[in-house]
Amino acid sequence: MNQEKLFEIASHFALEGAVASVEALGEGFINDTFVVKTSGSAPNYILQRKNHIVFPDVPGMMDNIKAVTEHIKAKVTDPMRETLTVVPATDGKLYHKDGENYWAVCLFIPDTVTYDRADSTALAYQGGVGIGRFQALLADFDKPLNETIKGFHNIRWRFEQWDATIAADPAGRVKDLQEEIEWVESRREEMLSFWSKVETGEIPTHVTHNDTKISNILFDRPTGNVLCAIDLDTVMSSTSLNDFGDAIRSYTNTGAEDDKCLDNVEMSIDMFRAYAEGYLSEQRDSMCASEKEWLAFAGRYITFEQVLRFLMDYIDGDKYYKIAYADHNLVRTHAQYKLLQSMERQYDEMCAIVKELSAR
Repeated sequence: MNQEKLFEIASHFALEGAVASVEALGEGFINDTFVVKTSGSAPNYILQRKNHIVFPDVPGMMDNIKAVTEHIKAKVTDPMRETLTVVPATDGKLYHKDGENYWAVCLFIPDTVTYDRADSTALAYQGGVGIGRFQALLADFDKPLNETIKGFHNIRWRFEQWDATIAADPAGRVKDLQEEIEWVESRREEMLSFWSKVETGEIPTHVTHNDTKISNILFDRPTGNVLCAIDLDTVMSSTSLNDFGDAIRSYTNTGAEDDKCLDNVEMSIDMFRAYAEGYLSEQRDSMCASEKEWLAFAGRYITFEQVLRFLMDYIDGDKYYKIAYADHNLVRTHAQYKLLQSMERQYDEMCAIVKELSAR
């Protein structure tokens, strides 16, 4: 996209100072992101083209982000750095629509750093602090949030999709996947039983981030301390255990998500402990007994969901996830299943770690 068009889009937002440049930032998988630099002493900004295919309700998504960040701002000592600041359009809306495209702006937070992956227990601990603090600050948030992605981490809904896909067998692959299908079916009752506790309220719902990778934690450059959670597009109401489980799935895997060599794939108990310690240092006082009881299980739950989703997409003819080669989704299925098995073998130790850290 040319500079003239980007300048024109930026002009629709209530920015301080004159726009000097608009530069691409990173290579996002979902949104296109730019840094808007201004002249003089005015602040800089982040401009994003929101993916309305992934997020069909962009206005609802922006309402969620605004509500959550305003709640956090009222609780922290440096509200301009310890959460995102949404900048409205000149017409007062939280977005600007340009044809089919939705655009949004937030304040650029200077003197910060992010990491692409957590490759040490020290970073895993800090990642846990980041998401734990985010959830603790929002533990008393009681406003309704829009469901921006239908059925996210809802295994009952995933099984409805699964059953329909198995019955249709559009790519004719079911006959060759009986072993893998049994991996899913043998755990159906256990996973639905866990989710029923969320549905009945035994496990309460709170604000969840839903994309807890380390790159979504902003660190203060001068001190190295966690500053805030960013990329809030997926903020919704669900059990906070989903965020913990998703982090455990990604932080603790000693191999790659699509590792062809299954010997590489295990769950690192050291990374589990580090993340759990950071997370509970912020969250333990906000959690009820049932949340602590099921915290370790959340890693298994989210990893199982990913086994199901990769295998379901393979059965469906590879329509959802991008693939690099013909059996990519099947390779992903096997790698995630190996990770799930490793979690299951170490589950008693995971539970003991959570119990120990919760009691501090």
